[in-house]
Amino acid sequence: MAHQSLSFEGVTDADQVNRITTALMMLDGVESAEVGRHGAEVEGRARREVLIRAVESLGLPIQVK
Repeated sequence: MAHQSLSFEGVTDADQVNRITTALMMLDGVESAEVGRHGAEVEGRARREVLIRAVESLGLPIQVK
């Protein structure tokens, strides 16, 4: 199983963390996602670009690296 790390800037509260977690877990190929205010650790076969696009599609005022 592949491991991906994402870094965030601008996540300010638990609601945003929960929304990001849900968006990542809904993706095909994601086995687990540990999300915090500064980033996420994702296990599974989903590509990094797909993970980033899922977070950006939420329309939150954050940057994903």
